[in-house]
Amino acid sequence: MKRFFKFWTTALTAALFLTACATSETSNPDETSSEEVSNSGYVSGDGTVTIWKASERNEPVELAGETFDEDQVDLADWHGSVVVLNFWYAACPPCRAEAPDLKEVAEEFADDDVKFLGVNSTDDPGTAAAFERTFEVPYPSLHDSRSQGVAAMQGKVALQAVPTTVVLAPDGRVAARVIGRVDAATLRSLIKDIQAEFA
Repeated sequence: MKRFFKFWTTALTAALFLTACATSETSNPDETSSEEVSNSGYVSGDGTVTIWKASERNEPVELAGETFDEDQVDLADWHGSVVVLNFWYAACPPCRAEAPDLKEVAEEFADDDVKFLGVNSTDDPGTAAAFERTFEVPYPSLHDSRSQGVAAMQGKVALQAVPTTVVLAPDGRVAARVIGRVDAATLRSLIKDIQAEFA
């Protein structure tokens, strides 16, 4: 019975994440108000950016697992670096649209102690690899088949659309979130602001 409950809890969490809607800006990471985006066949965010001051941030995000390349990754090993988490899946149109911007910023900050990690709860390894080849993604993605990435965000920041990009401060706490497609200028600015905060 416990296994059954755990399975359905995980499945429900993943389903809500993949079908939820964008929200307006809020100062509370756990607050969720939603507005449906129609006429698209999927639900996507609107690019809303939320930034939390250091005094408003929750506990560090704890997330570890295996990438699609079968490497182990643990965010605890990345403390001291700004970390960009991008929640995506291959058939998501805004995920495809934002991929070149993510690639650009990841390469720009590659030698500047900024880590990027994709989190994909939907695709099999072959589908994810094809996406990464097509868009020349220069960073790994967590094969989040058990939705541990989504679960790790619970109580820290609401994930209400795909894609969602979360920026972690060097102490591992959520500093910013973009619901929906992120552009290079916005992401670059968020990273630089957080770097300046910890300089």
